[in-house]
Amino acid sequence: MNNRKLCIILSYLCFFIGMATWIPNFLFQYGYGYWLLTFIINPIGIIFGYVGNSKVTMIINIIMTFSFFILMFIGSLLEAFIA
Repeated sequence: MNNRKLCIILSYLCFFIGMATWIPNFLFQYGYGYWLLTFIINPIGIIFGYVGNSKVTMIINIIMTFSFFILMFIGSLLEAFIA
């Protein structure tokens, strides 16, 4: 396996780990702090995506890096329109 494919696989792995850190918050309806790992893991995934020359993996890891802010924005909009 060449380095490009390995970096792309590692970038996807960082994305899935970032997704998994949000699961306890949604599953148990309690604010666990595991999501803070997205600020560490997903930038590493961005670097792996860059080295692997994969725009898709870079974009999904960027979205996961800023997922807290995206979810806060969506939650605030829903609260403003519903409540």
